[in-house]
Amino acid sequence: MRSLTAALLLLASFGVQAQVPESFTLESLEGVSYTLPDEQHGVGIYLFWASWCPYCKALMPHIQSILDEYGDHITVYALNFRDRNDPAELIAENGYGFVVFPDAGDVAASWGVHGTPGLFIIDESRTVRLNLYDVIADNPPGYDALSHAQKAARRAPFWAARIRETLDEVIGSGR
Repeated sequence: MRSLTAALLLLASFGVQAQVPESFTLESLEGVSYTLPDEQHGVGIYLFWASWCPYCKALMPHIQSILDEYGDHITVYALNFRDRNDPAELIAENGYGFVVFPDAGDVAASWGVHGTPGLFIIDESRTVRLNLYDVIADNPPGYDALSHAQKAARRAPFWAARIRETLDEVIGSGR
């Protein structure tokens, strides 16, 4: 049993790719209906977020810079859930260029997203290339004593680096 567990951990560390969870159809803030990931443009970054989440707020500027860097090769789909606030307000306030879905709770549940932020990178062949829940980082000394906002500020650049690494693998660095 110990060797099976070790083998599974080893496979997870190599970024085993999985097929995409079920397709969904939602309406964006702009009133456009999308069936995803079937109709995604380029490589899709699916961010499950809430406006109250300090980790989401710390990660979103990095995702915008990734969108700016990779341009038409990617599309960011921001799926808001568990939020009582207006997601459009945070998006507009920060000038994010994401396709925003204001009520994605059912999609989050069907995709196994249990907390924010959840993030998947799905390539054009509908393969999950990154699941943020699989990105594990060691906590430096004193990390547990930090506030959530401070932890988020430290974690977001680490996550952004993994997102870029994955996109470079999928798209190539010669964009």
